[in-house]
Amino acid sequence: MSSLDLEKAAQVASHACDLARREILPRFRDVSVEFKADGSPVTEADRAAERTIRGVLEAAYPDFGLLGEEYGEREGGGDGPRWIVDPIDGTIAFSRGIPLFGTLIALVEDDEPVLGIIDLPALDERYVGWRGAGCRRNGQPVRVSQRSDLAQCLAGSGDPICFEWAGRQAALERMRSAIPLIRSYTDAFGHAMVLSGALDVMVDCDLNPWDAAATQLLAVEAGGACVTLRGARNKADLIFGSPALVEQIADFFEQGD
Repeated sequence: MSSLDLEKAAQVASHACDLARREILPRFRDVSVEFKADGSPVTEADRAAERTIRGVLEAAYPDFGLLGEEYGEREGGGDGPRWIVDPIDGTIAFSRGIPLFGTLIALVEDDEPVLGIIDLPALDERYVGWRGAGCRRNGQPVRVSQRSDLAQCLAGSGDPICFEWAGRQAALERMRSAIPLIRSYTDAFGHAMVLSGALDVMVDCDLNPWDAAATQLLAVEAGGACVTLRGARNKADLIFGSPALVEQIADFFEQGD
């Protein structure tokens, strides 16, 4: 993507996050919840935030594709770069008044993320990175942990049911045997904590493209590793954080059942 100014694209996407916060935060702890056909929750804040984000991105990059969790694929995007948007990652937390939710935006070319943003509105933290530029939290560089001992690390994980859906129960049991401290800091919040080194490593299974794309780029730009596997439902299983820990946990997955 040599012809695209990724720094400018990051500025546009950050502006979209600024405007999305105006839709999300006034509704926090004051919103009703509906359920989609797949059983996942959705609120008017999700929809309003995505409409806002789409408007900003489409105005700035009318020829780019755009995939969003709530409104799907934009028609006419072609085969070029594509934005991938999750307006509220962690809708369960958001709908229950827990401030550990975020907005995810990624820019992808040839199926490879080249720009990523994790915005945590309730915490006023934003993680931004693009290919070759590192990862920054509120403008300051952040780096993943370099811890290498599973027995001494603090690991994060997605929900146990997601391991079940992905057919990864055996890998989860191996993790539990080897890692004394596994915390379920799920969704965008957990991902962001890995970028800053607060968590040493994280495993998140059964993810859709809008759940995974930003982290796939940001984890590497923060000096870490990110391994993407495919689970039982052909969704993404991510292992990311300290390179040494990622390698060891990936081996748990490769051992199979």
